[in-house]
Amino acid sequence: MHTKPVPVPDEVSAPFFDGARDRKLMLQHCSACDGWSFPVRERCPHCFAAALTWRQASGRGTLYTFTIMHQVMNPGFASAVPYNVAQIDLEEGVRMVSNVVGIGNDALRIGMALDVVFEDVSDDIRLPKFRPVAG
Repeated sequence: MHTKPVPVPDEVSAPFFDGARDRKLMLQHCSACDGWSFPVRERCPHCFAAALTWRQASGRGTLYTFTIMHQVMNPGFASAVPYNVAQIDLEEGVRMVSNVVGIGNDALRIGMALDVVFEDVSDDIRLPKFRPVAG
């Protein structure tokens, strides 16, 4: 049983969560300036055009920074402590907050190459997480 809080998609974020359910990392892309954006927004942060569409991202990035959570801030995370909260710079030029999985927290290194994976958190919701690139 999953005890962590589960996101509730809204009209604006639904394409992100629909993509994740299909194991695709979807980001907004501006057809006016060719810029990518995250988090979800209604206008392009680069040119302010309302020309954002959804495109599948590469799912590749690098670890920008991280912290290790030792304190239980929400009871749903009690069994996960200690866990990392990471900022990942995606190849598309946006930064995403997630977790790095498949590696011990003591092995995390700034700049390490990461690939997206998806974690089932409910029957309808999958969340993007990241793991070190093999090899």
